[in-house]
Amino acid sequence: MGRRGLIAGLAAAPLVAATAPAASAAAVAAPEAAPSAAAQGRGNRILVIGHRGASGYRPEHTLASYELAARLGADFVEPDLVATKDGQLVCRHEPEIGGTTNVADRPEFAARKATKTLDGIPVTGWFTEDFTLAELKTLRAKERLPAIRQENTMYDGRFEIPTLIEVLDLRKRLSAELGREIGVYPETKHPTYFQKAGLPLEKRLLDLLNRYGLNTRNAPVFVQSFETTNLAELRRLGLRTSAVQLLSASGAPYDLVAAGDPRTYADLGTPAGLKAIAAYANGIGPEKGQVIPVGTDGKLGVPTPLVANAHAAGLLVHPYTFRAENSFLPGELRRGTSPSDFGRGIDEQVTYLRAGIDGLFTDQADVGVVARAEAARR
Repeated sequence: MGRRGLIAGLAAAPLVAATAPAASAAAVAAPEAAPSAAAQGRGNRILVIGHRGASGYRPEHTLASYELAARLGADFVEPDLVATKDGQLVCRHEPEIGGTTNVADRPEFAARKATKTLDGIPVTGWFTEDFTLAELKTLRAKERLPAIRQENTMYDGRFEIPTLIEVLDLRKRLSAELGREIGVYPETKHPTYFQKAGLPLEKRLLDLLNRYGLNTRNAPVFVQSFETTNLAELRRLGLRTSAVQLLSASGAPYDLVAAGDPRTYADLGTPAGLKAIAAYANGIGPEKGQVIPVGTDGKLGVPTPLVANAHAAGLLVHPYTFRAENSFLPGELRRGTSPSDFGRGIDEQVTYLRAGIDGLFTDQADVGVVARAEAARR
């Protein structure tokens, strides 16, 4: 059965209708104790988080992608949040949208192409903060990885850029329709960058969570960030739902870099660093290699102490990103020679689940659901 066969049974439950193509300071401790982590993983259940939706099957960060992830069994869907010129929160992986929309094909927007410094790195393209929401709504999404996910390209031009409001409305509808609560796992993207642009993300996000009744200790929400200061700022502003500090296998949070703070992600992942994170967050989201590294022989190695140390600090562990294609798998788990073919993605996820993680970000939520069930039987 081909990969599309995995989702053929969902045809009876229609997806979001396609739209026809159109012509700095260091983090400080929270002012109050952190709340329970999204009802402690929704009743201690291992969570399957739809990474940018079902981005293995639909262009990422579209309502169709989020909806498919939920229908495939994801407990949470993950919208990455950036701001528009008029202060609206929309869902894109980065503020630069040249690689994920058809903006380059729109001559009326050619003059808005610019080079900006994003977290210390020059980036050339089109940026959400230079467009109003109405203008962004005239654009259409496209597949970000067409060489790997060629099948997704047939959806290019068919979906709008969604707002966070639309995602929260979708969450409510699908929770009722599917008979189970679908959570949201928003990431504030480049908060220092947007702060300097005069479009801080924190209060905008908090206001929407409050509007939808999702800023409570038991709400199905995790707010995540690779930066530290904005998570502490959200706590100061009144965030009561769960927060997750994202970690990287290299580098440092840009807010700390901008503030001259020498701490790196490696420092945050130490027992002392994890204890500090627990003052304002409920969990960590490490790169998966920080949990189980891959050796030079292409094989998964021995789990690091990170999961045990995080649990000792009272933190959940939700690593990223699990993808089924050979390109993203350790050598020992690949099948065939095509980078885009599916390998032994279930086996990879089962191995990580047995290492004690509390959930995982996956581009193919159905694979995560199968892996979770299989790991529970072992």
